[in-house]
Amino acid sequence: MDLPKETMDTNHKDAMIRTEQVTRVYHVGARDIPALRGVDLAVGAGKVVALRGRSGSGKTTLLNCVGGLDRPTGGRIWFEGRDVTRLSERQWVKTRRQRIGFVFQAYALLAAYSAWENVDLILRLTGAKSRERQARTEEVLTLMGLSKWMDHRTFELSGGQQQRVAIARAIAPRPALILADEPTGKLDTATGQQILNLFRRIADQDGTTVLIATHDLAVDAFADALYHLQDGRIVDRQGQTAIARHSLDDGC
Repeated sequence: MDLPKETMDTNHKDAMIRTEQVTRVYHVGARDIPALRGVDLAVGAGKVVALRGRSGSGKTTLLNCVGGLDRPTGGRIWFEGRDVTRLSERQWVKTRRQRIGFVFQAYALLAAYSAWENVDLILRLTGAKSRERQARTEEVLTLMGLSKWMDHRTFELSGGQQQRVAIARAIAPRPALILADEPTGKLDTATGQQILNLFRRIADQDGTTVLIATHDLAVDAFADALYHLQDGRIVDRQGQTAIARHSLDDGC
């Protein structure tokens, strides 16, 4: 992707994601509703970072802005050192397909497609060859414990199974960044732990950055940092040492 040199984030080369005073205001009738109010965030490559906050605190909006699904009203966002707030929609589509995996809270699966077809489609969009698609689709669905349900259409699957298909689809292209909105919300405790272990493993082994919006306290044990959002602002940040201390204090 060819962008002018002035779009490069030369002062923060180690940050996979960086936001600078990002705002997002929604216009509803005659009202302006601020969802983000000057968010500064920096996440290094290979890190697992959790965003915590009540519903309406801005977690999902921040994920959508970082992933180019929504445009910030103000501020700047850098991804892999480039100012992506200047990308055209066509450039963003290419970036999302090749470099970013999404796990949506509402799954966003194609109901008429099987679990296999949902994963295979995203690999087709990245330009993967047939043999590579077949091997990788089988690999990630098996990893998610869905080997017996590969040919089932998604509407035939339970909520937890659909969530696992969504995660398989997100990790299939081996993206540089995974944006996950409540990825364990529909899963039982054991499966949720498996998913968090998976995110931790791909971060450590592959250098994938994982940004998770969640209410699940179990995420804390797997995260390198935890950001608390309130009314569209980051009001607290904890590193891994502080997270561990907090968990011990709470008896978790």
